[in-house]
Amino acid sequence: MARVDASALVDREAQRVYLAAALGEARRVEQALTAHGIDYAVAIEPYWKRTLMIFPSKLNGAAFYVPAEDLARCVELLAREGLALGLVHDLP
Repeated sequence: MARVDASALVDREAQRVYLAAALGEARRVEQALTAHGIDYAVAIEPYWKRTLMIFPSKLNGAAFYVPAEDLARCVELLAREGLALGLVHDLP
């Protein structure tokens, strides 16, 4: 179990669990999910960030999707790994 093609999650309801803004952050998420045997898919998605507190900039990040039944476990896992910043769901 590890990274899978997005089509592998089509038959299972997938939920976005994390949006990584930097490559190093994305690698840490991949390592954590892989180490715990969680299937996940990655897609590049846009997000907005304010620069100088005023100007919005459109950037791309790595969005991580997991099966819905693993969502709560993944949120807790990533928070424990110090990756709470990019979580797109609240901690239970």
